[in-house]
Amino acid sequence: MNKVILMGRLTRDPEVRYSQGASQTAVARFSIAVDRRFKREGEPDADFFNCTAFGRQAEFIERYLHKGVKIVLSGRVQNDNYTNKEGQMVYSVRVMVDEIEFAESKNASGGGDNSYNGGYNGGSSSAPAPAGAGDGFMNIPDGIDEELPFN
Repeated sequence: MNKVILMGRLTRDPEVRYSQGASQTAVARFSIAVDRRFKREGEPDADFFNCTAFGRQAEFIERYLHKGVKIVLSGRVQNDNYTNKEGQMVYSVRVMVDEIEFAESKNASGGGDNSYNGGYNGGSSSAPAPAGAGDGFMNIPDGIDEELPFN
């Protein structure tokens, strides 16, 4: 079994690119800092993980996530090894994202009056979907009208 669940903050704005070809697929790359539970003097306070998401999750990341946002994600760990210019093998891992959600409200992160605490988890949700949720459009949470720049 290969499953990882992480909660942390984005260390920088995500990079989102689109694949070439007939059906373009979004690819989001970002990193998160995860605080260590036990901190020892002289050791880092956090671990940093490189993450990649595809498709609709990558589009969600592009639209809603930025540096400093706290998220929870689940996925799998994958080797991301390569040979550098000096011919040395560099070993690293990357988290391939399966599900992603906000870990705090906008108020908690200093982002405004909206208390939306949603996310994108590849189409599955723990809350029942309102009518019309399967029509390809994102559901807009209650109370968000106050933040829209138009009425």
